[in-house]
Amino acid sequence: MMWLAILGLGIVAGTLSGIVGFGASILLLPVLTLTFGAQESVPIMAIAALLANLSRVMVWWREVDWRANAYYCVTAVPAAALGARTLLLLDPRLVEGILGGFFIAVIPVRRWLLHRGMRIGVVHLAIVGAVIGYLTGIVASTGPVNTPFFLAYGLSKGAFLGTEALGSVAIGLTKAIVFRTFDALPLETIGRGLLVGSALMVGSRLAKGFVLALDPDRFRLLMDLLLAGAGLILIAGAVWG
Repeated sequence: MMWLAILGLGIVAGTLSGIVGFGASILLLPVLTLTFGAQESVPIMAIAALLANLSRVMVWWREVDWRANAYYCVTAVPAAALGARTLLLLDPRLVEGILGGFFIAVIPVRRWLLHRGMRIGVVHLAIVGAVIGYLTGIVASTGPVNTPFFLAYGLSKGAFLGTEALGSVAIGLTKAIVFRTFDALPLETIGRGLLVGSALMVGSRLAKGFVLALDPDRFRLLMDLLLAGAGLILIAGAVWG
């Protein structure tokens, strides 16, 4: 019954994250923490998220912006390795609280940039990649942090989902290697992560029809609403968790 509930929630979470590019960890991590404990839940979610992102890359393969992804990953990957090592030594609650505030604050900033017709370039993505890569190594999910920057670069819908997912795959692989190197990723944990990840992959595939039906303005509005929700959840978890 426990696994049926987790897998059912995984399909729902995979569908949501397949539509907007994030949200799976926010929904699943509390359940995984209650079931397996805080120390094991993060590595399980890392494996599951890796499969979910890989599924999104496969769904939107033709729309991936390879140039943007290359600039992002060149700094994000080594920074994620450093962040994952830090995770084993640091309580991430303070970081999650700061991220929650950032998610909420970035909504009006992104809208202001869009109103003025301002966009960021690939060099900015490289700078962003270093910061986000490190933060992603520390906490279970920073998916919403990527959102305003890839949108400000000019990506939307399938192009955004595929490009952001490919960068997340690179970061996820890096975290998995670091966890495994420091004996924080035993085979049993990998198996649980693969099982949860399979449910997320099903949800990612179901999401494609929803994304194709959304116009760009509604897509961006949905992103803002979920950014606000993710920010409030992280702040609440940092304060009362």
